[in-house]
Formats: sequence, C-alpha cells, structure tokens
Amino acid sequence: MKFGKSSGKIVTQASQSFSFTRRAMVLGGIQGGVGLLLAGRMAWISVAENEKYQLLSESNRVNLTLIPPRRGWIVDRHGRPLANNRTDFRVDIIPDRLRDKDATIASLARILAIQPDEVERIHEDLEKAAGFQPVEVAANLDYEQYAAVSVRLPDLPGVAPAQGFSRHYPAGAAVGHLIGYVGTASAKDYETRRDPLLITPGFKIGKDGLESSLERELTGKPGAKRVEVTARGKIVRELTTRPDTPGKTIRMTIDAGLQEYAGRRLGTQSGSVVVIDCHSGDLLAMASMPSYDPNSFSDGISHAEWDMLSQDDHVPLRNKTLKGLYPPGSTVKPMAALAFLEAGLRPEETVNCSGAIRVGNALFHCWSRRGHGAVNMHRGIAQSCDIYFYVMAQRMGMQVIADMARRLGMGQKFPLPYPSQSYGTVPDPAWKLRKYQQDWQIYDTVNATIGQGYMLINPTQLAVMASRIASGKELMPQLMYKANRQPPKALGVSQEHLSVIHNAMSAVVNGGGTGGAARLPVPDVLMAGKTGTAQVRRITMAERAGGVRGNASLPFKLRDHALFQGFAPYDNPRYAVGTIIEHGGHVSRIQDAPMISADVISYLFDPAKAVERLEKYEKDWGGPPATRLAAQMAEYRRAKGLAAVPGDAAPPTDANAANVANAAEDAAQPPSNAAHDGDVPE
Repeated sequence: MKFGKSSGKIVTQASQSFSFTRRAMVLGGIQGGVGLLLAGRMAWISVAENEKYQLLSESNRVNLTLIPPRRGWIVDRHGRPLANNRTDFRVDIIPDRLRDKDATIASLARILAIQPDEVERIHEDLEKAAGFQPVEVAANLDYEQYAAVSVRLPDLPGVAPAQGFSRHYPAGAAVGHLIGYVGTASAKDYETRRDPLLITPGFKIGKDGLESSLERELTGKPGAKRVEVTARGKIVRELTTRPDTPGKTIRMTIDAGLQEYAGRRLGTQSGSVVVIDCHSGDLLAMASMPSYDPNSFSDGISHAEWDMLSQDDHVPLRNKTLKGLYPPGSTVKPMAALAFLEAGLRPEETVNCSGAIRVGNALFHCWSRRGHGAVNMHRGIAQSCDIYFYVMAQRMGMQVIADMARRLGMGQKFPLPYPSQSYGTVPDPAWKLRKYQQDWQIYDTVNATIGQGYMLINPTQLAVMASRIASGKELMPQLMYKANRQPPKALGVSQEHLSVIHNAMSAVVNGGGTGGAARLPVPDVLMAGKTGTAQVRRITMAERAGGVRGNASLPFKLRDHALFQGFAPYDNPRYAVGTIIEHGGHVSRIQDAPMISADVISYLFDPAKAVERLEKYEKDWGGPPATRLAAQMAEYRRAKGLAAVPGDAAPPTDANAANVANAAEDAAQPPSNAAHDGDVPE
C-alpha cells in the first residue's frame, strides 16, 4: 500500500517565531496609526476648535436672556403722556417647559386668586401658543403675589415670573380708539418675523391704532442679561447686564386734556367728537365713545369683558371717528349754499316754503310742516329750510354740489397713521351710473342737497368741512406734531361768499336758528355752526298722516342720528368741531350734538368751568367712563351668572350704559331715496 507524498512545509520553532514577530509589527503599526489619529483629533479640538467648545461649555454654565425693550411714549402736543410705561410684576407660562398643564394652572389660580373665566382664557391661549411663546397668566401683580409664585418655582416648571414694564394709558377709554393697545405676539406673528424677541416673556407689540401703525418707531432695542446656572438651571449669580434701549417718543397734535374731556362729555351716548385747529389742521381731539379701556387689552382682556363689548349695541369696539359712516343731514347745507354762490346764485333770491314740494310724483317735506314762508339763503341756513335747498338744487344741478363737497373734504382720504378708514360717498350722475348702472334722477339731487340718500360722511370729514369753511383754506388733518409746517393752500373760494356763509352759520347758533343749544358759555366768544338730523328709517305717508313717531318712543337703532359742525370764534375762526351722536334722536338736550360741541369748544377757552359743568352732568350719568364701564361689567357678570370680581361696582342707573342685548356692527344706512331731514328748532 502506497501513501501520498506530503506537500506541507515543515513548521519549525524558528518559523513560528518569525511569523509572530511580523504580525505583531502589523498590529503595532495599526495601533500607532489610530493613536496618531486620536492625538491629531485631540490637538485639533483643543487648539483649532478651542473657541467653539469653550463657547459651548460656557453656554452650559451661562444663560443669556433677552430683556424686552421699553416702548416709546406717546405724548400730546404739550408733552403730557397718552401712553407710557409703568413698572410691574407679572407671571407668564412657557408652553414647552410645562409638565402638568392643568395642575400648574390650578396652582397659579389658587395662589393669584384668578377668576374662572380668566383660567379659561389661559387654557385657550396655551392651545394657540407656539413653543416658547409666552402666555400671560397675570400682570400688574403686587410684590407679595410675585414673591408667592417665585418661592414655588421648583414645583411650577414652565412658570416664568418677571419684573418689567407694562403699557399704561392714563386717560383709559378716552384714548382707546385714538391710541389702540398692545398685546402678546401671536404664533402667526412669530412665524412671519422669526424674531426671538417676540417669544420673550413680557414683550408686547402694537395690535391696533397708533400702537400698531407706529410699531417700528415705538419698539426699542432689547437688552441682555448673563447669569451663571447649575446643570439643572438654578441661577447661581448674575454676571453682566446690557440695558435695553427704549423706543422713540412720538409727539402728537392731540391735546390730552381736551381729548379726555371730549370722551367724557359724550356721556352715555354712542358718538364721536373731532376738533381741528383752523390755523394748521392739527387734530386736537378725536374722541369715539363708548370705547374700551386699552389697559384691559394690554393686560389680557377676559372673555367676559370681550363678550360684553362685542355685544353692546353702542358698538364700543368701532372707531367712529374714522370708520363710522353716517348721512350728514342738514350739516351739508352751508356747503351746498357755498356751491350755489360760486355757481352764480345771488344770496338775496327767495323761495316760498309752504311745508312741502312735489318733485315728479313724490312729495318732499320740510321739517316745518307749516313752512317758513319767503326764504333767502341766510334764512334758509339759519332755519334749515329744506324747501329752499330743494328748489335751488334743482336749478343749479347736482354736479356743482358734488364738486364743492369734495373740495371741502367729503369723500376724501386723509394721510393719517391708521390702517383703515371709511371714506364715505359723494354721489353724482357719473358715480350712480358706475355703481348701479342707473341714470341720475332729480329726486337724487333733492335728497343729496339735504345730506340724505347716497351721501355718507365720517366725523373727521365733518370736522374738516367745518374747518375749511371757517378758514377758506385746504386744511389737511394732521396727527403727528411738527413745529414748522408748510402753510395750507387756499381753497380758491371767494371771501365774500365765505362771509355770507359765516353770517348765516352764526345765526344758526346766536340768531334764533336751529342750533341755539350750541351757544358758547364763554363771554364775548360766538360759535357759528349748523345742526343736522340724519334719518335712518323710512317714514311712510300713512305715518305722516297719523303723526310721525318721536325718537323717544323708538328703539335705539331706529332713532335719527344727531349732528353738528361749527367753528369759533365766529369772527376769527380758530377751532372747528364735528360731532355725530349715533341714534341720538335729539332725545336729550344735554347729550345732544349742539350742546356737546359747545362744551367741548368752551374747554379750550375756560377749562375749569367746562369741567365743573361736566362733573355735574356725570352725577346723573353714573360717573365718568371708567366708573360706568366697571358698573356695566359688574352687571354683565351678574346677568351671566359669573363670579363677582373684587372691586365690582353697582349697576349703572342709565339704561344706555348697560345695554348689551343686541348684536353690534350694523350699517345704519338709510334708504337711497329717503326724503326727510328733521332739524329740531330751539
């Protein structure tokens, strides 16, 4: 038997030793290479990237916190604050840091005595908030409340108490629509701007009015604070602080005292007063009442207060000075008369007023059923004779009236820092054809010449019209104060014609006309003006035959609007005023447009006596606006079965102050062919 020949090498001790040495060298080379790589990497980290990792290390040890900048003040023409800042203590919640939302909110509600409707508001805000966007729990806390939360922070993750500044409006509701308010940035705001300042606790942005439109100027530059913390975030010590830079101070043309007085003088009515300087066009007051207290919005308005305001039929959430539109009524008669004069009509020409006139197949009435007899232009304005203007408007045509209306500011957009304005309507044949594809009719002219039909105006335009008639200049309303301003251009209207209108408007107030209630309680100062009544419902022939119902017997929304435009002193105009009382209906003489206008203008000549009169009125109205608003809120909470809030007032005595039954925001526009104007003789 044969065996195969072996092909393997003979393994000796020498060959084994050589093989082990070679493998050891390869392994050692690999280990050395890895070591060199590690050494190189360590060198790179410790030398080349030293600054990067030093910063990361420092960030674990030191927290950098933004300090919200203080908003710039808004001051009046004399430097008195309309919006300023005050030191306060506040508590916010950072949603992303919360662990047990319900338990945390319940603890805060117990510590800070938060009302149930406020708790509901906090829950809803947390649902809408994004990440680190702070949600306000409470503001304007006293130090004891602030300390009570601060000592419990280990048990309240996500809660951020802070000491900072809050926005404050000294005049409260009187400047609500004028200034607007601030509030916490929304998630949408943050998504749009991606600014970390927007999610900094305590920082607020403008939400409405001037606070919104002047946001860039009012917002300053944030400061920063560096604090040393432990691994768990506990503050060890404060390292450095860079202070914030406050925003710019905005100076306005408004007179703070007059603004607050005008707001208070409107009483329990729904309406607006605008006052203009006839020399410069400066707006001295833009009061819209009732209003909201901007301090409530800035602090975080409750659901109950919001519901009360939005349901009030006096529409406190609407800025009536710029967004309220009303038929101007007989306040346009001086404008129409000026148009007639410029078109060649002689002021001595007369019209016989018998109380009614037939136009086509319709009968148009004068407010005086007995008529005024022979009426020229002076008497037509002083007694507000509708028939005079019906006849002359048909003779002169609508186009001359429309052209003069636009020259005097009707339908005009003014360069005011507000995001939205309602400009009204100055109708003419071309407008109607463009708007309704219908031809202009003679009854359209008749309606328009007494400020009814399609014609609409806002209170600021009414005041501008008064100022341009008074001055003969193309005054433009201004809100931003400027020491040196270009003088206004002339209207290009004959001074002789203006004098005719001025004399007639003086007779309205001082010569037995329809506006005697606007007579100034100031010696040697005369007001010139024109009253107006704007109908908001159609009066049928059957109702006329049986007797037209008085405004006092009508529901609030069916009452006529009451208007007044004027200027003083009559012989050297300095101030012009436009006042509209929404659904006022001339029910109360003291709270009617003429007397309100007179008291507001008298404040500029004798503020002490004007305030003395106002305080007597307010005793019958339930106090100043802040008191009435608190009483209205208390009554609303009681009616809704909500828990009372400490400091709730007794219900108001005036029914208007607590009327929350109907929906807000109605157009309140009359039918296009309404044929009635109802100036009330004094």
